[in-house]
Amino acid sequence: MNDTIEKTVGQMVAEDYRTAQVFKNHKIDFCCKGNRTLQEVADKNGLDKEVLLQELDEVQRNSQTDQPDFNTWPLDLLIDYIEKKHHRYVEERIPILKQYLNKLCQVHGNKHPELFGIFEHFTGSAGELSMHMKKEELVLFPWIRKMVAGTADGKTLGPPQFGTVHNPIQMMMEEHDNEGERFRKIAALSGDYTPPADACNTYRVTFSLLQEFEEDLHRHIHLENNILFPKAEILEKKVLSN
Repeated sequence: MNDTIEKTVGQMVAEDYRTAQVFKNHKIDFCCKGNRTLQEVADKNGLDKEVLLQELDEVQRNSQTDQPDFNTWPLDLLIDYIEKKHHRYVEERIPILKQYLNKLCQVHGNKHPELFGIFEHFTGSAGELSMHMKKEELVLFPWIRKMVAGTADGKTLGPPQFGTVHNPIQMMMEEHDNEGERFRKIAALSGDYTPPADACNTYRVTFSLLQEFEEDLHRHIHLENNILFPKAEILEKKVLSN
């Protein structure tokens, strides 16, 4: 029990993704702000930690998960998954959502001016995420893959051009925070993705896709912040000390 209280919420979700649902229910950020302990988030959100613990225990005992145990995956395999599953998803969804949001602004913007704010935040996020993913694919991920290969081959590696893996990781985590904040604003403007009574089918589909996009982004950031990045820093210390 005490061990659970002292774990970070990110560690808990990394160990069992089913716990993410409890944190979502209480609007606790387990991806961008996953470095807080359960005690800290309970105190900050005015929650009873004993109730949280009961809910976490219940969801782990009574629910099933279709999520693989990413915590046990080799880092190069995890990177492949992130690129093919999450990066590809972002690339495919961005043009669709921009088109739908632009149409909603034109048709419904007069009655629902909040749509312009949602469109502005999403457009900003789309541009930043596209650049962010390219930096990961061209700079950070190749170095992690090189470390994994070097460990397997027993090769000695020199430090990367950026000094240490901590430097790009820190930048990526700051950018994750920025996108998490953008989507908190989008969720607030959309009433947690609740279409208004006069919403047409396109309106409803767009809000559903936005919510799906946010949920995918949370899983995406969780895999990097709470699993890939900490393990990459540990691996680098091992590789460069040999």
